[in-house]
Amino acid sequence: MKFDDLDQRMRVFETAHDLCVLPGLWMVARIDGRSFTRLTKDVHKFEAPFDVRFRDHMVATVEHLMLNTGFRIVYGYTQSDEISLLFHRDEQLFERKERKYNSVLASEAAAVFSLRLGAVASFDCRICQLPRTDLVIDYFRWRHEDAHRNALSAHCYWTLRRDGWAIARATSQLLGMDVSAKNELLFQHGINFAKLPAWQRRGVGVYWEDFAKEAVNPRTGQPAKATRRRLKIDFELPLKDAYRDFVAALVEKSAQTRKTR
Repeated sequence: MKFDDLDQRMRVFETAHDLCVLPGLWMVARIDGRSFTRLTKDVHKFEAPFDVRFRDHMVATVEHLMLNTGFRIVYGYTQSDEISLLFHRDEQLFERKERKYNSVLASEAAAVFSLRLGAVASFDCRICQLPRTDLVIDYFRWRHEDAHRNALSAHCYWTLRRDGWAIARATSQLLGMDVSAKNELLFQHGINFAKLPAWQRRGVGVYWEDFAKEAVNPRTGQPAKATRRRLKIDFELPLKDAYRDFVAALVEKSAQTRKTR
């Protein structure tokens, strides 16, 4: 059998079940650390419940994915050991094949994080397909609210652990405890949750911003201003309705770039 015939015959088994995201749908990739509890608590012993070093590793991973993978990514968001990436609605790389997005993003994230950490780390990835802009906004509101809830619970848990509570007892104590009770628990230990660093409570946003750069007009040789783009790392994301409006503005801005191309 000639190689071309063999190649065509076997390749169908590799591609027969390829799923492609339909045109016009928004794509959001969620990338999660695998077995990160052991990696961060047992192997590297990062400070609990939050560590600036770990945060910076995650932010650097988001930056890499937005800058170096070839995808048109509008917004990157990270909290804890997860990353969410919003793609431009017109993204066409790999013909929108899900398996390519999942494999490339998970492997790139793992490579960057591992190099920074000096140990093997792995991530998984899934693609969320959203048919409407309001669902895109709701997705990021969901992850934003999840960050807040997880941060509150994490601070409560580790406050109890530092008080000498065993793992099972601390976990059991927090089951069914509402937000007010958790805030009161922290307050009794001298912690005002609302005053903790915003990045712990809200996560970190990474997005494109325009800036003016000094330049020279090539025709006249006169000084001029050039508009360039760069990534902005936002450790002070807004809350509630203000965050909804913030995400909506990013989506609208991406729609404008679509119209001008």
